[in-house]
Amino acid sequence: MSTPESTGNDAFVKATQDIKTLSKPPTNENKLKLYGLYKQAIFGENTTAQPGMFQLEAKYKWNAWAEHKDKPKETAQKEYIALVEKLLAEDKQ
Repeated sequence: MSTPESTGNDAFVKATQDIKTLSKPPTNENKLKLYGLYKQAIFGENTTAQPGMFQLEAKYKWNAWAEHKDKPKETAQKEYIALVEKLLAEDKQ
């Protein structure tokens, strides 16, 4: 099973831990962005079957991951780190 640690990117590993320190949960929109970037950074392309129309949560997650199609894992990691840093900075205000 792939993990953040398996990427070899210490900054990405730190970001996956830092996001848990927010004083309030991110918005649903940001949760989906984080989810899609995380999945692309860890697993690469989304090759799973698209969920059915009645599986709303699964469909939102699938779409969030599919938005990053053809994005290199390293780019997804950098974007994930940048989003976490932005959310942490907003959290301190």
